[in-house]
Amino acid sequence: QVQLVESGGGLVQAGGSLRLSCAASGRTFATMGWFRQAPGKEREFVAAISWSGSRTYYTDSVKGRFAISGDNAKNMVYLEMNSLKPEDTAVYYCAADRANRLSSRIGVYDSWGQGTQVTVSS
Repeated sequence: QVQLVESGGGLVQAGGSLRLSCAASGRTFATMGWFRQAPGKEREFVAAISWSGSRTYYTDSVKGRFAISGDNAKNMVYLEMNSLKPEDTAVYYCAADRANRLSSRIGVYDSWGQGTQVTVSS
């Protein structure tokens, strides 16, 4: 498995920005993803990046506002979040897939971090 540790969450006003970081260690991985889970809701896909080739994939609700990126040398993945809305409030999780699938499906990711809380106030 890959060990993943998220950081960068916090409280921000609507319209503000946050940058989440995910530090990865352990075995190699091919796709990294960000997911989120709001209180009382199911975990949902946010964005993914292919570790080779830097292909990216976003859920519609964050397109144009969020950007996923990676630093291969540092084994880091980032999620830059701009124009934040109260509905973006959730625990954000970093996840790793050993295959280059660039998937939005939770089940294909076999390593998960503990999550970092993002709260957007109105």
